[in-house]
Amino acid sequence: MNTKILILCAAVAGNACAQNAPAAAAPATPVAPIVVSGTVGDDAAKAALLARLRTVYGAERVVDQLAVGRVTTPPNWNEHVARLVGPNLKLVTRGQLQVDGTNISLRGDVASDAQRQQIAGELALALDTSYTVNNGLRVAASEQGMLDAALANRIIEFESGKATLADSGKAILDQMSAVLLRLKDKRVEVIGHTDNAGSRAGNLSLSQARAEAVKAYVAAHGVNPDMIAVSGEGPDRPVADNRTPEGRARNRRIEFKVGQ
Repeated sequence: MNTKILILCAAVAGNACAQNAPAAAAPATPVAPIVVSGTVGDDAAKAALLARLRTVYGAERVVDQLAVGRVTTPPNWNEHVARLVGPNLKLVTRGQLQVDGTNISLRGDVASDAQRQQIAGELALALDTSYTVNNGLRVAASEQGMLDAALANRIIEFESGKATLADSGKAILDQMSAVLLRLKDKRVEVIGHTDNAGSRAGNLSLSQARAEAVKAYVAAHGVNPDMIAVSGEGPDRPVADNRTPEGRARNRRIEFKVGQ
């Protein structure tokens, strides 16, 4: 039979890699393991592949489940596989690289379509024409992108001069709450902004109170309040011209920022 190996990697401990590795083999470190399994033809091939993985990912992350057995390898197979394990594989999260003879399959999440094309292209260039690469990478929506898409440039409205949410503002926050729940324990900052009408001190206080009101609303819808920070910027960070009604309306806004 053809030689076949499988390399699994995850973004965080407890994802795909840990689920495929025996509990006793999982490393005690908080970083995700890189699990390599399957059968290779000899001890030299096994040692070379493990050395390459340890160079790219670090020795402490690599979990060895490789076996040595009687398998048939294509010409220069060891060298081709070594070239597959490059630094750009670290851009893939919740990933799986499967090498079955001359068939290569790569799955997992990347940050952009440009990364998706770059990684798959580099894999193809590392191989000769006898190999086939199946690009199963997908672009994962960023956490900040999820929040921005849910807000969709809409304004969370309040009663004039107050920190009381309008019905339209509540409707938007119902949708935002659903997205915040999907982020689980990711910290998010809610930032209040105002236009420049009135005193700066009054606007700072109002923007803070409105941010607090947003936090209270989403917390009432199941979002962990400990993961929500609030701040009020008042009129200090306008995004439009305060000399027009339209500009002032755009400046009276709530922002959601995913923490670093």
